[in-house]
Amino acid sequence: MEVLGHEFNPDEWRLFTDSSKVSLKVVLLHNGIKLPSVPLDHATNKKEIYESMKLLLGKIKYDEFKWKLCGDLEVVALLLGIQLGYTKYCSFLCEWDSRDKKNHYVNKLWPNEHH
Repeated sequence: MEVLGHEFNPDEWRLFTDSSKVSLKVVLLHNGIKLPSVPLDHATNKKEIYESMKLLLGKIKYDEFKWKLCGDLEVVALLLGIQLGYTKYCSFLCEWDSRDKKNHYVNKLWPNEHH
């Protein structure tokens, strides 16, 4: 932040992370959106697995700064250890069957299944 000419207060920033099948990206976003985003890390040729994300978060000292984390449901599931890959239920709060393509826009009530 010194190089960018900003005083750094971890409470004013949140950590955005995104991943794909071939890369992981980590960026700091300013809470007030008054300052530009700051890329922190980018890892290519890394699989979208917990160990890769843990390594990336370790490199940027996440445990030290404890930024609030934001990302898509896949990243959140990855960090929480929820089922990875093409999941039937995209979140622990959702009972919508993401694989039932023929009923996506037809079925309004999905069965209450608890495993």
